[in-house]
Amino acid sequence: MIPQSFIQDLLARVDIVEVIERYLPLKKGGANYFACCPFHGEKSASFSVSPTKQFYHCFGCGAHGSAISFLMEYSGLGFVDAVKELASNVGMEVPQDDFTPNRDRVREHSLTELMAQAARFYKEQLKRSPVAIDYLKGRGLTGEIAARYGLGYAPEGWQALQAAFADYAAASLLECGLVLENEQGRRYDRFRDRIMFPIQDQRGNVIGFGGRVLGKGEPKYLNSPETPIFEKGRELYGLVQARQAVRDQECVLVVEGYMDVVGLAQFGVANAVATLGTAATPHHIQKLLRLTDRVVFCFDGDAAGRRAAGRALEVSLEHLADNKTLSFLFLPEEHDPDSFVRAEGPDAFRAAMNRALPLAEFLLAELKKDVDLATAEGCARLVHEAKPLVTRIGAPLLRLQVIKMLADAAGFTQAEIEQSFGLKNAAMPRRNDEPPPFDDFDRGSFGGRSDFGGNNGFGGNGGFGGFRNKRRQGLPRLPPRQAPQSPIETLLKLVVQHPVWAARLPVDLLPNDTPEGLALIALVDAMSVGDLPTHGLAALTEHYRDTPHAAAVSRAAAQLADETIDDTTIERLFNDTLYKLEADLIEKEIVGLNARARETTLSAAEKQRLKELISAKQRLKPRPKASDS
Repeated sequence: MIPQSFIQDLLARVDIVEVIERYLPLKKGGANYFACCPFHGEKSASFSVSPTKQFYHCFGCGAHGSAISFLMEYSGLGFVDAVKELASNVGMEVPQDDFTPNRDRVREHSLTELMAQAARFYKEQLKRSPVAIDYLKGRGLTGEIAARYGLGYAPEGWQALQAAFADYAAASLLECGLVLENEQGRRYDRFRDRIMFPIQDQRGNVIGFGGRVLGKGEPKYLNSPETPIFEKGRELYGLVQARQAVRDQECVLVVEGYMDVVGLAQFGVANAVATLGTAATPHHIQKLLRLTDRVVFCFDGDAAGRRAAGRALEVSLEHLADNKTLSFLFLPEEHDPDSFVRAEGPDAFRAAMNRALPLAEFLLAELKKDVDLATAEGCARLVHEAKPLVTRIGAPLLRLQVIKMLADAAGFTQAEIEQSFGLKNAAMPRRNDEPPPFDDFDRGSFGGRSDFGGNNGFGGNGGFGGFRNKRRQGLPRLPPRQAPQSPIETLLKLVVQHPVWAARLPVDLLPNDTPEGLALIALVDAMSVGDLPTHGLAALTEHYRDTPHAAAVSRAAAQLADETIDDTTIERLFNDTLYKLEADLIEKEIVGLNARARETTLSAAEKQRLKELISAKQRLKPRPKASDS
């Protein structure tokens, strides 16, 4: 684990413009630099790089982050590798903290070299094994696909790897899982008489193997054990080979077996990856959703496949976003993905992917399958069993839609379901004459100028509600004692309540001169590299203990512990707060230019800028009150 202090020092020393310019041609425009976004196809330059905030943001696809996250997304590096690469460019040595085993760069490099050496040996053995070659041909694979995925063959001898390593007794061979030792200390190969599937990290280093038995035998698949360089729950087979196809097709297909991945690739379905003999984990979900906006899980149609799909659904709930989609494809019971694409062809498989069951529909179908909705007891049971799942959905609009679907299925109203789930305080409805906490604005365009936020699609009509203090039974409602919160304080509170919303924040709107603004920038950065806890206030506050943002995050968490949020209005509150921040940013820049104009003559560029700002401000007019209409 790399100390957070080192990360902050590194980002302070690295210039994000220089980092990104190694990969993209940047053009200066105002205070920022611009390019066509490398993460989605476009003709206009909507990819903005801010040298003052050391952050990039695409106003087209929403991609954003620091220099570290750019290397992760663009070059496919893991977090540690991206940090190491940036550090080497500025002459910094990456430390290890006191609580981490001594897995320094030399040691990890040594282990990956051993794995690469083993992969070369297995690949060479495949060429010499007619039986293994015939097996792969029988599965419909060509030499081209075998070479693309680096397939190999482990001979059936007990110590075949002695031919690959001069020191077969080396401790490192045992450490990286290539060999085993029995109780008598006798050493032998872990993989014997198996087709070998090298598992690569995002840099393309071989970190483990999966081995499939050629004929009948158990276990059918054998995987490398957990090692200092390999953790099953964090890796996906075939990701290196699939990355470009995933970007091109804007979709990733998740299957269960190595052979499924290479079999699909043989027929042109190249955007498939596989979990490594484990159920999907939160790390898998986060990695997939950073890669693309659409994830399709593919499972066999039998009971085991439905159970695996259910586990994938559960670990996905807290990481969902309203601009992401997860779907579930169930194949006929007699097929797995490899056999289906060979029997029906790639077009039929892609058509089946397009018919995949959306997460919301699958969730409701699973909840209803053993419930008798013809009885009152069955309807009550449906709502009771749905609560722990629905309340974990991290995407607010999707959660609202699922609640509506649940209400229709169980014969309740939406409000009754929300009250049952504790998602709104039904005893305290908003009065019609109760004013919103801030003035609202209409939704005129800002002309899309990225240096002050632009038209980012945060529009929508209508006012918004906000946070309301809990009433004690029988006591009169008292006015709040504290001063009204600023928009940035409100925004921090919303994001602390829903950390996944940090991914929706345009960093150009966030001030870097207040504790709340700096905390929000830190939350966005942590989300962009998959390092932000999303499962509760306690985890979030502990994550930022002893950091510069601890006080601001703790204050927001403490206030949330004392207040409830009206879920029917929180989405509009979030959007309107972003809108007000943009208005304040425009006003601040206008004030600064007017002050400068009183002291000296503005340049032509400054005069043009002031004209644009005033025009944008004119389009930000308060909506008329209900009494004025």
